[in-house]
Amino acid sequence: MADLSICEIKAIGFIKSDFPTKFGIPRQSGLCKSLTSQIVFEQAYSDGNAFRGIEQFSHLWVIWGFSDSVCEKFSPTVRPPRLGGNERTGVFATRSPFRPNPLGLSCVKLERVIKQQDRIVLEISGADMKDGTPVFDVKPYIPYADCISGAQGGFAQKHSQDRLSVEFAGGQLEKIPEHKRDALIEVLSLDPRPAYQDDTDRTYGFEFAGFEIKFRVVDNALIVTRIESLTNLEKK
Repeated sequence: MADLSICEIKAIGFIKSDFPTKFGIPRQSGLCKSLTSQIVFEQAYSDGNAFRGIEQFSHLWVIWGFSDSVCEKFSPTVRPPRLGGNERTGVFATRSPFRPNPLGLSCVKLERVIKQQDRIVLEISGADMKDGTPVFDVKPYIPYADCISGAQGGFAQKHSQDRLSVEFAGGQLEKIPEHKRDALIEVLSLDPRPAYQDDTDRTYGFEFAGFEIKFRVVDNALIVTRIESLTNLEKK
């Protein structure tokens, strides 16, 4: 039997994003193309030589950690929200964060490489990670090998094209900086609610880019009822 021991996996950087909590984050990478974030590399890994040639690739694979989902005991099955939260499916047939090793895999678009003093920063779009998420590795996306024609998406494919229309109560959208508006609208159109919740009378909320976003969903329309700066909320 092969030696199953491996060297310790160390975080090489972390994510800077507009989501301080996991609520509202797109369920998969690539769904919200207007959503930008950054991978900030630790000083020890910010050697420019390590990034030589990376600009030749339009997209990257990011291996990261589910820092909020530590599984103390292995469970062979999980309950995916997309199946209503009641039906159990094998953990290895899902992308559930509750795994033997809490590792995530995302395909993101590389926007640019930034040198900030003693740090290298990759600006990316289409990520599905919260602020502070540890990053363990970055690899280039290679189209001829990574894009599989005719691949099957299982139960996850069923709602892949679902979108809600997004409406804002009077003047609410103008509270968001203009360069953040497209990303917020995309995030909302994906329906941030848990898939098993469908209460038209309930008001939901999440934090985005320093704001608290409150909304309701009626039929296929998401209505943003209130947007307030988190700084203002803290002063109250």
